[in-house]
Amino acid sequence: MTDFARRVTRLSDCHDIADLRQLARRRLPRAVFHFADGGAEDETTLRRNVAAFDDLTLAPRYLVDVGEIDTRAEVLGLPLDLPVIVAPTGLSRLFHRGGESAAARAAARAGTLYTLSSGASTRLEDAAAASGGPKMFQIYCYRDRDLTAEFIDRCKAANYHALCLTIDVPVSGYRQRDLYTGASVPPRITLGGALDALRHPAWTARFLAGRRITIENVAHRVPQGRGASASVMRYVAEQFDPTVDWRDAAWMIERWNGPFVVKGVMTPDDAARAADIGASAVVVSNHGGRQLDGAPASIEQLGAVVDAVGGRLEVLLDSGVRRGSHVVKALALGAKAVLVGRAYVYGLAAGGEAGVDRALALLRDELRRCMALVGRRRIADIDRSLLGGGVALARRKRNVAFSTEDPEEHVDAKRL
Repeated sequence: MTDFARRVTRLSDCHDIADLRQLARRRLPRAVFHFADGGAEDETTLRRNVAAFDDLTLAPRYLVDVGEIDTRAEVLGLPLDLPVIVAPTGLSRLFHRGGESAAARAAARAGTLYTLSSGASTRLEDAAAASGGPKMFQIYCYRDRDLTAEFIDRCKAANYHALCLTIDVPVSGYRQRDLYTGASVPPRITLGGALDALRHPAWTARFLAGRRITIENVAHRVPQGRGASASVMRYVAEQFDPTVDWRDAAWMIERWNGPFVVKGVMTPDDAARAADIGASAVVVSNHGGRQLDGAPASIEQLGAVVDAVGGRLEVLLDSGVRRGSHVVKALALGAKAVLVGRAYVYGLAAGGEAGVDRALALLRDELRRCMALVGRRRIADIDRSLLGGGVALARRKRNVAFSTEDPEEHVDAKRL
């Protein structure tokens, strides 16, 4: 809730994802929190991702037996207890020492799929060993195709269920908020940063006592020594390839020979191309507003993408999901499931593994409650007939006062 000021100091105080965000902000140094929380340039798309869900209203059916609510779904051939997949987020040990392994275990307990980022601070083999739940690996097609092939082969050996190719990073987005806060990987202890570190002793103690934070899955390709973590970050930045095209994606699908997801699709044409080359699914995503600022919200593009592929592949949604009702709206437009990134990262920062449990439990409980309130007992019962006619009114209201999770933070990025 944005209009009800309350002080959140522990996980039990957190009653929605916004509360977890507030607690994460208290527990992380300023630069680290904003590294997770921020977006590209003016952050217009970051804000729109969440606000656009308000443009969709729900038309409930009543006198329906909703005594038993079933949230099970099948995605990529996997039976899931919850249609909420943990999205890939890089360098998760920045937010809590449990990092990717903690998130993977929480996802397994929730009965859902965990996605490990290629920019993870944990080796893919270690993340695979951390939990027995199903896992997907997020990958790029790098300049060094041998590196791409290495990742594919390592994922096969580690028994990952699926690969997820992210296509919306031909170059890195301009994350201006990080320039104002001084965010860096690895974190630098400047004078201002040292004072902030003293205000967050628990995080600082874990950071100083723990092993270095770097992109573990490529660290072996960079000479070790002083400044090794920074060298790894430079190496990864240099590997983004603006020449990648659909032929490269088709090569990856052939080499992988298993469930393959294309993430970053925002147009019906790209979704159709993904189906043409044999992808199993697409994720309608704008990278959480961290790449192209000015892109539409993912939920705004979802329906057109679903219509374009006509069941040839599965369609998932990423970016902006903060409520169980958001999950319902995405499913109503034809998504098989949603991915959540910031929502679980806030939980990780707020309380480690237990915080991720809390984030997924909140979304599960909200989803179940929303399904009951709209008269839908099963995921399969959710379709476009659920959506009401309040889109135009919601947009008019938003033009008057554009809503955000935390409006006072987004007046001027330079004030952060």
